[in-house]
Parts: sequence; C-alpha cells; structure tokens
Amino acid sequence: MTLKLPLRPPPRTARTAGRQRAGIKVKMILPALTEATSPFFRPIKYSLFPPLGLATLAGYLGDDDEVALQDEHVERLDTDDEPDLVVIQVYITSARRSYELADHYRRKGAWVALGGLHVTSLPEEAARHADSVFIGPGEDTWPVFLDDFRAGCPKPLYRSTVRTLAGLPRIRRDLIKRSLYLVPNSIVVSCGCPHVCDFCYKEAFFQGGRGFYTQAVEDALAEIDRLPGRHLYFLDDHLFGNARFASELFDAMRGMGRLWQAAGTVGSVLRPGLLEAAVTAGLRSLFVGFETLDPRSLRSQRKFQNLRRDYGEAVRRLHDAGVMVNGSFVFGMDEDDPSVFERTVEWAIGQGIETATFHILTPYPGTRLFERMEAEGRLLHRDWDLYDTRHVVFRTRGMSGEALESGYRRAYRDFYRWGSILRGASTKNDPVAALRHVAYAAGWKKFEPLWDRVIRTRQVLRMRPALEQVLRGFGRQPEQPAEPTPEPRRARRPMPHAHGGVLR
Repeated sequence: MTLKLPLRPPPRTARTAGRQRAGIKVKMILPALTEATSPFFRPIKYSLFPPLGLATLAGYLGDDDEVALQDEHVERLDTDDEPDLVVIQVYITSARRSYELADHYRRKGAWVALGGLHVTSLPEEAARHADSVFIGPGEDTWPVFLDDFRAGCPKPLYRSTVRTLAGLPRIRRDLIKRSLYLVPNSIVVSCGCPHVCDFCYKEAFFQGGRGFYTQAVEDALAEIDRLPGRHLYFLDDHLFGNARFASELFDAMRGMGRLWQAAGTVGSVLRPGLLEAAVTAGLRSLFVGFETLDPRSLRSQRKFQNLRRDYGEAVRRLHDAGVMVNGSFVFGMDEDDPSVFERTVEWAIGQGIETATFHILTPYPGTRLFERMEAEGRLLHRDWDLYDTRHVVFRTRGMSGEALESGYRRAYRDFYRWGSILRGASTKNDPVAALRHVAYAAGWKKFEPLWDRVIRTRQVLRMRPALEQVLRGFGRQPEQPAEPTPEPRRARRPMPHAHGGVLR
C-alpha cells in the first residue's frame, strides 16, 4: 500500500532536533476518549490504568531529555507549554481530540508524532494532523525515529516490521501519577493475540509481522519485582495465549504474594492445569470473552476458539478455583434478534458471573468486519466519536438499530439491578463467595456517584485496599510477604522489562 503523506520541513529553529543542546523537550499525551468526558458522573473504568505504552516509549529517552506525560482521563492538560516533540497515542473515540491537540502543537512549532490503533488503521487521515505517523507497534520504529529526530531528519512514516520484546529499556513509571489510578500496577508481558476475530483490531495493527509474541519470563518477573504493593493487573489481550510461557510465568510467581487480574479465553480456562497454576500464583479475577451464546455468530465473526466450548464448565472451573468472572458479550451480530438481550443476561446471572461488559458490535476501521460492511454498503457514517460500542453505526439485520441500542442499555440495567446481583450471588454455595460477588458487582456499577467524588478529589488510590480485600475474599486468603521496595531510576541503558503496549 502506497500512502500519500504530507511532507513538512525537518525540525529547526530554537526548538529543534539535530542541534547541539543538552537534550530535547518531549510531551507525551493520552487524550481522553469521548465517552470519558461526561461533565456528570465519571465511571471508575476511565481511572483504572495509567498510559503504560507512552511510559514505555519514554524509556528510550536520554537522561538529558526533558519529558512530561499527561493522561487527560485523570488530569487537565497543560497546553501552554512549548515542547520540541509531541507524541500522542490515538484511539478511535479520541481521534477528534487527538487531532485538535496535534494541530495546536504544530501551530506552535512542535514536531508531532501520532501512533496507535486508529493511526495504524487510517494513517492517511492521521497524517493530515502529524509530522510523523507510526504504523503498528513501536518497539522497532520508535528508537529509529528518535535517532532521525536528533539528526534533524525525521521521516513522515514509520512502519513496524520487527516484532520482539527483548532488550527494551525500563518503563518510565516515575512519570506515572500513581495516586490518580485505582490500578497503577498495570503490566503487559505479551503483545497481540493468537486468534483472528473479525471485529478485532489485532489483524490490522500487527500486519506485516508476528501477531502474538511474549517477553522472556525472567524479564516479566523483573518488572513485577519493581512494582510496589500486592495487586497487579495484566493488560495483555490474552495472558494465557502461549501456554508454555504462561505456565512458566505462573510457576515463577508462586510465593510472591501477589493478587492479580487478567484476561483469557474460554479454551485457556478449560485447559487442564493452566488455571490451577494461575490461581496458585495469585489470579483472583478473569476477563473472559464469551461474546455470544450463538455458534452461528461465532462462526460468522471467526471466533473459532469459542466453538464447541462449554461456557458453563468454564465458569464453574473459575468459581471453584475462587476466581471471579468479568464476562464480555457483544450484541448486534447478524444472527441476533430482539430476544438476545434477555437470553444473554439471564444466562450470565444464572451462571453467577460477577460482572459483565456489554457491547454493541462496532466495525472498527482496518478490521475484516469493517471491510465487509463497507463492501455491503452498511456503514451509516464515519463519525468516530460514535464508534464506542454504545451506538449503532451500521445497518442492522436481525432487529432495528433503535431496538439494538435500547436492548443494549436494558441489558446493563437488568444485569446490575439489585435483584439480579443478589440472584447471581445466590448461585454461590459459600457465603463468603456470595458476599464477594455482591461487593464486586455493586462496587463496579451501583456507586458511580461515589466514584465520581473519589475521582474528582483525586483519592482513587485510597480505594485500592478495598479492591484487594474483595479479591482476597475478605481475608480468606492467607497474608503474604510485605511489599517490595521499588528501585530508584538509574542512568538510561537497555534493560529487560515489561512491554507497555507501545503506541497501541
């Protein structure tokens, strides 16, 4: 594919690359998603995790460079500064805001680099607002760009081809404002996913190289050791995707005293021995992509890994092991009719699933689903702000768009009613597990005004002990060794560490 990208003269003048000076001034920004900017309640999910990908890129900078990292989900951006280089991570529903910020800084003379899922899908669109765009992961292209920038000859396009997590510099966690996040100890030890679902960005983002790869186990353990406290959240798309890597990691984590959450597939839960090893290492909650109860929909979306899998047995195995379940479900597939909402919610409640995440099927640019719907003339518009899995953006088949949006909202209401929460908790034979179910589900959805106050007063981190108590089953799990002391940052040099979703 040949891209038509606008060219801009290399950086120059007082704020420039390539001239003899102590270092460069870098601004890294994660713009807020459109759905996270409500002037009313701010759901806690937008204050969960810090921008790990940008903090990873910052690890490549020198000790003489000046860097600031800002996450608009948790703080007001300072746009009066004058950096040499601005790096913006772009998601589809933050694209409009990202381009506004990019245009602002370009007018001020900064060199603007854009990367991420949306940029990879639509690089020509992004290039209208950038001086350099990045396609795919940035482990191989970002250090090349930095060398080019310092030499005064950055290119308009950088395309990833080499996929490895070996030899990366240490994540600049010192740039992360820990007090603003419920889960500052997020970590990524693999990239991509071994599966090929039609609605997922993965195929487009990792085109031209490996679509799934992991760190060395010892590198992942070194990053875990650097994180204070007990709680971890693995942000990997599929932590269990490489069973050998996962097994070795879990075995090595035994005795660390960690409590952690992650994402996995139905198949990985049913795999003998793998779940048990994870639980022994501290797994207490797992995000599972069930997506649909209809095998026809699984086939049409190429989610083959869920075919002929016993969803109920997977949930039972998790609950028997003391692991809570966050089930993911997608509505609006061509095989769905208006009965899909009640059927799905009733199944989830009856299985005792603690939390559920519902989505309206959304054809993201770059996915097979988008290409298919575009070819069929079914896309309604390209207002990316509405591609948020809460709005219908295509011509539906099994029901009207209005019925789909209404059913989606009803599914959330019905699943998180107090009666539903209590009914789900009653499926537990253990009273502590039932109490844990109520606390986790209610804490996630029933106290948004409280979360809003906590977020606005910047007290989110104070709620982490409550999260840990729920994960531990209110003290049922034995106490573990005291938290490690984080290491001070040393002079920059290549060091193994966890990958942070570079420019994703």
